[in-house]
Amino acid sequence: MNPMKALELFRSREVFGCGVIEIVLWRVPRPVSPSEHPYKYRLVFLVDGRRVLGYDNERGKGNHKHFHSRESSYDFTSPARLLADFMKDIKEYCDV
Repeated sequence: MNPMKALELFRSREVFGCGVIEIVLWRVPRPVSPSEHPYKYRLVFLVDGRRVLGYDNERGKGNHKHFHSRESSYDFTSPARLLADFMKDIKEYCDV
């Protein structure tokens, strides 16, 4: 039997405001520990080629976000909320 693999649900790279947005979202067969949901994600906002803002759920760290060099936990509830929070942070950063 072939074990279920991660399924890419969404991938995008677009210019927005004062930078570039990159988003990748997968559905995974098992949560990425210590996350408890079936998603693996990476959302990044780049300005002049450098990460200014990022949201991800790296194994061992769980759901968190980056703003410049600071890292803080993130309360993931759904992919839609994740995207809304990310876009809100970008709009505030770019003053759009």
